[in-house]
Amino acid sequence: MALSTFVKVNSVNNLTDARYCAGMYVNLIGFEVSPAAEKPIPPTTFNEITGWLSGVDFVTEFQQESLEEVKEILKDYEAKWVEHTRLDTLHTLREEGYECIYKQDITNVKSVKLELAEDLKSNGILLHVTSKNEELTDREIEIISMVAEKCDVLLGSGINPNNVESIIDKLPIKGITLTGGDEIKPGLKDFDELSEILETLEVED
Repeated sequence: MALSTFVKVNSVNNLTDARYCAGMYVNLIGFEVSPAAEKPIPPTTFNEITGWLSGVDFVTEFQQESLEEVKEILKDYEAKWVEHTRLDTLHTLREEGYECIYKQDITNVKSVKLELAEDLKSNGILLHVTSKNEELTDREIEIISMVAEKCDVLLGSGINPNNVESIIDKLPIKGITLTGGDEIKPGLKDFDELSEILETLEVED
């Protein structure tokens, strides 16, 4: 079994989500470790969850922390991927051997210059495009398509079980991102849209 596209699941905070996602062969599982996050994952919880998983890579998700703050936090997390909103920080981390994801809202992507897209591509940094809106406009789809021709884009907005296949077919993106949620109580989880989308993407080897 496999998925028909590259998938990152963001903001995972419980073992139920993590084990399900790993079992569905997602590529990356992200954990919010930024002190500015609503519910940052402490190292003990991160280790407890990741200790149960295999065959998937982990992403530490940051916000606006400085390079020094990021490096200090990373000492407590065993993850090869880092996601951040600051490109200068990612450049340094990339040089130090980390795999990197540059997270930007669609409103900022609209102004992405060709040079920036080429910089991301040449440095092997993925661009994670997000949005607060549930649906993308035609103009936003056009912009994403143009940027995705120049660098590797993970689309994290405007996706649902009904359109995910058409989006993957229509746009030259590398993959998509989805977001985990809270357990109702330990061990009990209503996966809803997350599981519907992953099951839609499921293909036989």
